[in-house]
Amino acid sequence: MLGGRVERRLTTILVADVAGYSRLMSNDEAATFAALDRHRSELIDPRIAENQGRIVKMTGDGLLVEFTSVVNAVFCAAEIQRGMRERNENVQPDRRIEFRIGINLGDVIVQNGDIFGDGVNVAARLEGIAAPGGISVSASVREHVGSRLDLAFEDMGERALKNIERPIRVYNIVLNAGSTTQPRPPAAVSAKDMSDLSIAVLPFTNMSGDPEQEYFSDGITEDIITDLSKISGLHVVARNTVFTYKGKSVKVKQVAQELGIRFVLEGSVRKAGERIRITGQLIDAKNGGHLWADRYDRSMTDIFSIQDEITRSIVDQLKVKLLPEESAAVARPPTENVEAYTYYLRGRQFSHEWTKAYLLLARRMFTRAVEIDPHYARAYAGIANCDSALHGWHSEEVSLDGILEMSAKALALDPDLAEAHAARGLALLRNERRAEGIVELKRALELEPDLYEANYFYARLLYTQGDLHDAAIYFVRAAEIRPDDYVSPILLTSVYQALGMKTETENWAQRGIERAERALLLHPENSSPAHRGALALAHLGQKERARDWAARALAIAPDDIYGHYNVACAYSILGDAEQALDLLQHVVPRNTREQMMWFKYDSDLDPLREHPRFRQMCSTRAKELGLEGEIEC
Repeated sequence: MLGGRVERRLTTILVADVAGYSRLMSNDEAATFAALDRHRSELIDPRIAENQGRIVKMTGDGLLVEFTSVVNAVFCAAEIQRGMRERNENVQPDRRIEFRIGINLGDVIVQNGDIFGDGVNVAARLEGIAAPGGISVSASVREHVGSRLDLAFEDMGERALKNIERPIRVYNIVLNAGSTTQPRPPAAVSAKDMSDLSIAVLPFTNMSGDPEQEYFSDGITEDIITDLSKISGLHVVARNTVFTYKGKSVKVKQVAQELGIRFVLEGSVRKAGERIRITGQLIDAKNGGHLWADRYDRSMTDIFSIQDEITRSIVDQLKVKLLPEESAAVARPPTENVEAYTYYLRGRQFSHEWTKAYLLLARRMFTRAVEIDPHYARAYAGIANCDSALHGWHSEEVSLDGILEMSAKALALDPDLAEAHAARGLALLRNERRAEGIVELKRALELEPDLYEANYFYARLLYTQGDLHDAAIYFVRAAEIRPDDYVSPILLTSVYQALGMKTETENWAQRGIERAERALLLHPENSSPAHRGALALAHLGQKERARDWAARALAIAPDDIYGHYNVACAYSILGDAEQALDLLQHVVPRNTREQMMWFKYDSDLDPLREHPRFRQMCSTRAKELGLEGEIEC
């Protein structure tokens, strides 16, 4: 090689570029260039300098940066992405600048200040599969960061990256959009780790010998997290972060290092008839010592007392001072009746599948809960959500007044319950009271940013308004909150397809199919992962496998209108127009106003829009619903 001295070295490479840059420039070149220049000068360049990074080169929409420290590189990337989220809050969705970042630790060739080689190529490919506003890193980066930053990593498995010979294990950094927690600066980690009152509650292990009891052990874990989160003097790692460890064999010290916390609570639950055994142990990761451990072998009716005792034992051991209102909040269970509580937990588990059969089953669970405890606010919210979903997404005959009544009952019983506000918001939307519904959904997000229902409902609302960019943000949040959620990732494939963002479409389709496969393995009788998985596979171009999954979904639930719609979308993408139209012929005449608005923006149906059958069925239903001026067929 000519033109200067050549050397090799091991270094950390950060590659970043702007998602949808060509679209932004074509919309308003001058404004995009000015905004990008401002972000660089005010946020990006200062953060790189503060973390001892060296900008190797810049392109029109991206940059290549070298760091001597892996930790500094990741910390810098997290600060940039959080800073960009704040800067984008009041910017119109179609004008937002969002970066994708990839980071790799690898060998590079250095010449005249520039860097080349496999290490750079891997970082560039990682950037290409990162979501807008996201960070993807290699396993080598993940390993080196482990003990130093308060960040969670989602293992995406081994990925075949373009023009890279070997598969690369990829991790996505979880930046919880609803949290105000900031990553801990590298220089301050060791000192703060030893003094911060910070704790992670690992998912309690189900020891009942029955996988169907997972809902109960998960519910206990969530409630303990909720109770501890009410204490102002204690930092508690969010549910969505700790549940990434569910079902994995982990070492407590490793978990503490990865999450940047000092204390870890782990335990187990064994439920047998009317008896329950719960074990718990609080570990100081600084020295591996057990600060507290206990076993509770009691009647099921004592479950709330046990949860309260565990919470107070932790508070006592960590010497946290409770304010009077915090003490009262911790002592107040959502219901006094353990049977009602059990029915509620089971109902919530069923409801998240969103299929007609599971929604009806969930509704029965919630109804039984309120029969046992007429003052159980969460259960009333659950009933309202089931009825809203059955009416709006499955075209079932449900009383709209009844939905409003149930959601109002939940709010009256607990005005500060985020679940009640989310249910009320969806109920108001069903009753065409959009402005009021938006207020309630935003209130739910304010009260509990990590509430799955609030993020999912709000994302769907934004989609039907055509706010696809914002819809993607909240679908991503929903997918982060529940690591087993395959619905949001697969909906994101359609959102990003509509936005013309091919890499993001494929990335979320891949993530969605991986989650759907796990769900179908656990519940082969459930049509939801099958018909949604068919859609993801169609987006990935796996035609025969997509058709197999579509056929499976139709065989499992031949009358599920929602399943028909998703299979029709898959057929549309695959080019099977007549099969798609045959299914839509049964679906469209039953569409609600919300479904027709979804219909309007769903890019999965674009291959069909010029077909005479499609135009006829669409215009007929739009006219029946009084939407002629709003929907162009």
